[in-house]
Amino acid sequence: MQQAFWLLGTHVQILADHKDTSGRYDLIEGTFLPNVATPLHRHTTYSEQLYVLEGEFMVHTESGVVVLKPCDSYYIPQGTAHAVVSGPAGARGLVVASPSGFARLIQEAGTPAESSSVPPTTPPNMEAFGRASQEIGDELVGPPPAVG
Repeated sequence: MQQAFWLLGTHVQILADHKDTSGRYDLIEGTFLPNVATPLHRHTTYSEQLYVLEGEFMVHTESGVVVLKPCDSYYIPQGTAHAVVSGPAGARGLVVASPSGFARLIQEAGTPAESSSVPPTTPPNMEAFGRASQEIGDELVGPPPAVG
């Protein structure tokens, strides 16, 4: 089951969700455009494991900034405030969210992808993003970190 969306400057493919895994986890592939930063947020109902396939990610947490390169992984425990920033050449990675929840946010707030290389011309629906985030227990706690 693959579903492709654009969400906040990132092309995301849901490779497995709650229906495929009996709710145990979601498997998401994300291709970030260069210098894209997520807002500072925390997941209150699931943890996140990020695996870097290409490029570079910087993960910002209360403990500092971790730079991840291909073949690196980083575990973000449930309840940890964090933001993820792609490098200047963009980045591609896999996320395992456990238990399932992240895929639902993507499905409800993302824009279905017509292309994997060209983002939609319409802005993201931040009302749907906020509503879906609240429903799955994600909390926005700050703006994205400065990029560059």
